[in-house]
Amino acid sequence: MAQCVQSVQELIPDSFVPCVAALCSDEAERLTRLNHLSFAELLKPFSRLTSEVHMRDPNNQLHVIKNLKIAVSNIITQPPQPGAIRKLLNDVVSGSQPAEGLVANVITAGDYDLNISATTPWFESYRETFLQSMPASDHEFLNHYLACMLVASSSEAEPVEQFSKLSQEQHRIQHNSDYSYPKWFIPNTLKYYVLLHDVSAGDEQRAESIYEEMKQKYGTQGCYLLKINSRTSNRASDEQIPDPWSQYLQKNSIQNQESYEDGPCTITSNKNSDSNLLSLDGLDNEVKVDGLPNNFRAHPLQLDSSSDPSHSVDGPDHVKSASSLHETKKANTGIIHGACLTLTDHDRIRQFIQEFTFRGLLPHIEKTIRQLNDQLISRKGLSRSLFSATKKWFSGSKVPEKSINELKSTSGLLYPPEAPELQIRKMADLCFLVQHYDLAYSCYHTAKKDFLNDQAMLYAAGALEMAAVSAFLQPGAPRPYPAHYMDTAIQTYRDICKNMVLAERCVLLSAEILKSQSKYSEAAALLIRLTSEDSDLRSALLLEQAAHCFINMKSPMVRKYAFHMILAGHRFSKAGQKKHALRCYCQAMQVYKGKGWSLAEDHINFTIGRQSYTLRQLDNAVSAFRHILINESKQSAAQQGAFLREYLYVYKNVSQLSPDGPLPQLPLPYINSSATRVFFGHDRRPADGEKQAATHVSLDQEYDSESSQQWRELEEQVVAVVNRGVIPSNFHPTQYCLNSYSDNSRFPLAVVEEPITVEVAFRNPLKVPLLLTDLSLLWKFQPKDSSGKDNEEVKELVTGEPEMIGTEVISEFLINSEESKVARLKLFPHHIGELHILGVVYNLGTIQGCMTVDGIGALPGCHTGKHSLSMSVRGRQDLEIQGPRLNNTKEEKTSIKYGPDRRLDPIITEEMPLLEVFFIHFPTGLLCGEIRKAYVEFVNVSKCPLTGLKVVSKRPEFFTFGGNTAVLTPLSPSASENCSAYKTVVTDSTSVCTALVSSASSVDFGIGTGSQPEVIPVPLPDTVLLPGASVQLPMWLRGPDEEGVHEINFLFYYESVKKQPKIRHRILRHTAVICTSRSLNVRATVCRSNSLEDEEGRGGNMLVFVDVENTNTSEAGVKEFHIVQVSSSSKHWKLQKSVNLSENKDAKLASREKGKFCFKAIRCKEKEVATQFSEKYTFADIIFGNEQIISSASPCADFFYRSLSSELKKPQAQPSVHAEKQSIEDAVRLIQKCSEVDLNIVVLWKAYVVEDSKQLILEGQHHVILHTIGKEAFSCPQKQEPPEMELLKFFRPENTTVPLRPSVEQLSNLIKTSLHYPESFNHPFHQKSLCLVPVTLLLSNCSKADVDVIVDLRHKTTSPEALEIHGSFTWLGQTQYKLQLKSQEIHSLQLKACFVHTGVYNLGTPRVFAKLSDQVTVFETSQQNSMPALIIINNV
Repeated sequence: MAQCVQSVQELIPDSFVPCVAALCSDEAERLTRLNHLSFAELLKPFSRLTSEVHMRDPNNQLHVIKNLKIAVSNIITQPPQPGAIRKLLNDVVSGSQPAEGLVANVITAGDYDLNISATTPWFESYRETFLQSMPASDHEFLNHYLACMLVASSSEAEPVEQFSKLSQEQHRIQHNSDYSYPKWFIPNTLKYYVLLHDVSAGDEQRAESIYEEMKQKYGTQGCYLLKINSRTSNRASDEQIPDPWSQYLQKNSIQNQESYEDGPCTITSNKNSDSNLLSLDGLDNEVKVDGLPNNFRAHPLQLDSSSDPSHSVDGPDHVKSASSLHETKKANTGIIHGACLTLTDHDRIRQFIQEFTFRGLLPHIEKTIRQLNDQLISRKGLSRSLFSATKKWFSGSKVPEKSINELKSTSGLLYPPEAPELQIRKMADLCFLVQHYDLAYSCYHTAKKDFLNDQAMLYAAGALEMAAVSAFLQPGAPRPYPAHYMDTAIQTYRDICKNMVLAERCVLLSAEILKSQSKYSEAAALLIRLTSEDSDLRSALLLEQAAHCFINMKSPMVRKYAFHMILAGHRFSKAGQKKHALRCYCQAMQVYKGKGWSLAEDHINFTIGRQSYTLRQLDNAVSAFRHILINESKQSAAQQGAFLREYLYVYKNVSQLSPDGPLPQLPLPYINSSATRVFFGHDRRPADGEKQAATHVSLDQEYDSESSQQWRELEEQVVAVVNRGVIPSNFHPTQYCLNSYSDNSRFPLAVVEEPITVEVAFRNPLKVPLLLTDLSLLWKFQPKDSSGKDNEEVKELVTGEPEMIGTEVISEFLINSEESKVARLKLFPHHIGELHILGVVYNLGTIQGCMTVDGIGALPGCHTGKHSLSMSVRGRQDLEIQGPRLNNTKEEKTSIKYGPDRRLDPIITEEMPLLEVFFIHFPTGLLCGEIRKAYVEFVNVSKCPLTGLKVVSKRPEFFTFGGNTAVLTPLSPSASENCSAYKTVVTDSTSVCTALVSSASSVDFGIGTGSQPEVIPVPLPDTVLLPGASVQLPMWLRGPDEEGVHEINFLFYYESVKKQPKIRHRILRHTAVICTSRSLNVRATVCRSNSLEDEEGRGGNMLVFVDVENTNTSEAGVKEFHIVQVSSSSKHWKLQKSVNLSENKDAKLASREKGKFCFKAIRCKEKEVATQFSEKYTFADIIFGNEQIISSASPCADFFYRSLSSELKKPQAQPSVHAEKQSIEDAVRLIQKCSEVDLNIVVLWKAYVVEDSKQLILEGQHHVILHTIGKEAFSCPQKQEPPEMELLKFFRPENTTVPLRPSVEQLSNLIKTSLHYPESFNHPFHQKSLCLVPVTLLLSNCSKADVDVIVDLRHKTTSPEALEIHGSFTWLGQTQYKLQLKSQEIHSLQLKACFVHTGVYNLGTPRVFAKLSDQVTVFETSQQNSMPALIIINNV
């Protein structure tokens, strides 16, 4: 139990005090009424004696009484109604609340720190009022009247006569059988005569004389002259007299019964009035109550039957509004009690009480105790004989208490008033009232046995109860407190007598006693036992005290405390005590909070919300409901819906209180602030037929760090090109979409008149859908004028159409249960300045199923007509984004610091041009190498002209806008057959196999030396695109050589004509996705031709072998490929003619077929040969159809150059150069150059495709780049076979560097050899046995350096097979020649071969060795043999 102001040793004596009745004449009552008090109220503050009192007990021992208090009250002839008592107790409890600013105790139990109010004054007020308002009953005498004060005024005509009338009246009330109430202790009641004298108005002489007369008649012990009203009340109160009455009257407790009376009380003066006057507040508000019996006033707790006919008053939950109580209090507070009394009068009243007690009451009690004691002693013989019979039945002298169940329900047994058992009880009660607890205990004990023997259970329970209390209060504690007495008494009262009031008194007393002995567990059990359905208020108070018992234990039981507080709160709520209910729930919440008991928390918060709302504590209500909604709720959908509706209802009421106040923060739905994305710019336009807008950046794209890095690199590349190769220091990559991955440390830049879209990620944690209406962004804006000065005009929230920032409103946004959904909200800035996006503002509501309103159907304007909005409140939620954690400096690493995140604070800058790009006829699927023509449309949709348009891509070989010169670029597909994308010329069929030569420079196609091939300027006419203008340009595409899906990124870069300080340039992105399927695979090799001379008589012919394989699988619907042309492009070589002398001119390849082509290649003429650094290439076309595709024009040359440049970009292994080895390196380089050839082959083809029963013709080109003689080259990259796993070898590397050596293959290409001889030779062997044939050996130096050559004619073969072939002829003359050949010199040696037989001979036996002349190191190696040189020798 909570701490009390009084200890139990003070509480019990104060609860059971001698009762004295008061009967006043009208005049006497009028005198006291001048002070706004009745006579009984006048005495109340002085009713406790200030000194000790002495009396003698029956054994003549002196007994000391300390702190004696007496209770004086007006006579009331009607017992109080239970309903009225209940109402009074209710008002007492509701009137007593915890003091404002009361410091609560902090109790630490385990890991709980609880703020608990240590005292419960409402419980103490309740207990005091309850004990005082107990109706007197027949089985006990504690609150029966012991004496009666008869009060008359000295100003009456016949005061003595008035006294006798009052005396008769008292006698009639006590002894007339009509009056069963009030109860009197003994028939011979002490009468004490009091003469009231008004000092300020009365005649003192007369008063004294009357008093003398009274003393004569009633004796000095039986009367008293009390002088009051020493001053007049209307006099200005200069001195402040204390008001000791207010604390008693304010309590609104049973003592107020006198305050209900306001009128005559004697028969004489009351005869004329039919009705009684009843004042409800102790003042002059008079309420008529009709039909009171015998003209006597009703009990103050009598309910006015006419006041509330509609409600039954006896229901336990009936509660009258507390407002009437407050009104009463208000009325009370303005009145000064005792206004006519001085401090001297106070002392007189105190003296009067002392005199009455010393001279009248205590001697009367002492005498009564003696009389009762004598009666009992005289009857002892009788009682002994009575009891002896029962003692035979029960062993021992002690009568065992039967269990309650054994005792029959004999509570109905009543004793006559003079029964000896009751005399014992009377004596016990008297001893108890004067604090003689030893004697009281022995009397109660005796009475208890008698009552139990008679099975008078009500009497027995009363005796048990008081015996237990007496035993506890005995000085020196001779015996322990018999708690079992109390338990039996409680059980008897409750179960047998069905008297809950008496049971409750037992519990209240016993619990206090147990608490004083620190037996909290037993006290709690006792309190909980008496909670029942018949009284919510009692149950609530007892449960609350039980909870305090649990928390005050040695080891506090925190959860039990909380649980019982919740139960108490529930019962308080049922009893209508809203404030107490709320307080209990709030105290219990401390325990349940944050422990994961979500359902309990929800219940408590819900109740706190409801109670707070009822008490108009709206902010508390809102925060409680908010808690239910924002925690991850485990409630069912229906329950959550109820919570939400309740919350919205409360919120609506709160917002109505302050309609102009700031918008409240709403708890739902959740917003994941860090997932907020901000997009600057217009939404992408949807595809319009063949017109497809650039993909650019949009909120629909997922963030990909890899691709964002690629875009960044592309932008850096183009910015570097624009700024002459240097990226400016203040360059930051353009960010159109800001998210949690982007760099948000700087204020983003937005352009005026371009929308800003904020994507807010909502999540609905509830199982009920949420409907947000009128959803828009909340912002503040600081405009700047064009001079850049701040305008201190800050707008918080703008409605309607503002001039500064337009705000888009989403009228309805439905989030289903437990759904995450994003809303995209737009702002339209119309002015430059600084914008701060603060949050979102919306109406939060929930939807109900299809509702019909008065049979009309669903409410109009609801969500798609299917839902109707049940209720909504307007509020806001802020977007607060925490920046990234800083982790650079040591200080940042050791502490937790976050950087700024400024994605919601854009700076609105001046107008910029805005480009839109559309792709027309842009394919999604191509064959590898296929060429397709599309168009690109550039539109300037802003009000500023744009310039400097460039496009950059990592795959420049994929597309081209054509060459720089109009001549090279066909405007549109020319009117030749099949509408080719190429520039074509119809050819004459005679010049079929010879090449047509043209030339072009790579500079014309943007692939000059030192330029970045990835950055391509877009050829805009006049280089400027005016506002609103659009330009269509052709764009050729070539399918990438690898099959599969290709993502190709284009970044368009452009600038404003007017230079802006903040934004230098803008970009537009486009990602093209192309799916390529296999077409042709081209392989080519080049080797030296055996014929040494060409038509011009110069050496250096080569043969080019081209293999073309159709690798297309027929899924693409390709029927066949036609090779229409093979072109070469080189600075030094050109194709001369085709060597395939097949009849079939048309080169067709069906699926999986392979074709082989052979071409002769020659060196270009001097005038055609490019100088070392010029970029002029010679193109030669060999045509297989009847149309020449001009390979040196767009788009053929473009793609050739682009593939060439991408080939050259591939890293070449560059050996490191050391000075001393320089000469060797040069030599090696020279040798390598011999076998190098820079011939590039372009194979142009057409494919016939059947699609939807129509035949289409596709065209394309493949490139093969030939670097080395004899080495095969491919058009598409070859897949590398993964090397087989090898064992790891561990070895120590040696430091000696291996000298760089050219490969054997390279060395063998230094010298080209060729034998000239007749194919057949006729010789008459019968005439001449030796046949001599002249043979010319041509030696051609392929390198650019001097070469020493050794020609060895000796046969070096030993194998017999070789002898068979070679041994039959021999070379005549010199067997070895040593020569030096100058750069690219051709030398001929005349040799003679000698034969002795006819036959076929191979002349290719000479072996040639070569080395560079100036080299010491001999890289000497045998030169490659030509093909077998066969000669036929015939005999004639």
